[in-house]
Amino acid sequence: MKLIWNWIISAVALLIVAWLFKDIWFDGILSAFVAAVVLGLVNAIIRPILQLFALPITVLTFGIFALVINAGMLLLTSNVVSGFHVASFASAFFGSIVLSLVSGILGIFKD
Repeated sequence: MKLIWNWIISAVALLIVAWLFKDIWFDGILSAFVAAVVLGLVNAIIRPILQLFALPITVLTFGIFALVINAGMLLLTSNVVSGFHVASFASAFFGSIVLSLVSGILGIFKD
């Protein structure tokens, strides 16, 4: 049951980000739920590998490069999921920051 709530919260957070940023959009609500699953898998599988390789750069930039990795994961997800669109790296960068904040806020209400 906890996994389903996390999935719903992730999809709603993605929808909120799409509502806030004109360069991030969905063709339909189903695309948001698919994107939430894919983003979760990308963050669980690919992101740790990238963070390991980028550790020296992340340390040198005091963690700022981690935001670049997050934006890349959002762009990768938009390339994999049809119906989920991110227009530019800048929108992915700022969208991933807002996505983290919104997911954190929504995560408070699940407990």
